[in-house]
Amino acid sequence: MKRPGELIREAATSWPGVTAVPHRFGGIEYRFGKKEMGHVHGDRLADLPLPRRIHDEVIAAGRAQPHHVLPDTGWVSVWMSGPQDALNVIELFRMQYERYSESRKAFGSQDPSPQIPLP
Repeated sequence: MKRPGELIREAATSWPGVTAVPHRFGGIEYRFGKKEMGHVHGDRLADLPLPRRIHDEVIAAGRAQPHHVLPDTGWVSVWMSGPQDALNVIELFRMQYERYSESRKAFGSQDPSPQIPLP
């Protein structure tokens, strides 16, 4: 059976425009273009930056917790105890991917942020 980190990496890097790079605090960071979608620390913890409304919704639904170090920010943390927990994290990363790719489409040829390179 594959570990959570492997399952997440396989899913996220299969989406066009997503890359996996080393994260500055350890683990693997997933980016859409140059924008961070979130990062995974081994097979135990995922951290994702979310807009406040979505942040509050995923916490209220029990899908995530306030960030383990910075609880008053828009970041959430998801603790994983095994491969069965990877699906929720993959779904959250997919939500990020869809938000970021929709943002890119909405801005067309105009760059909405220097962090999101356009094709």
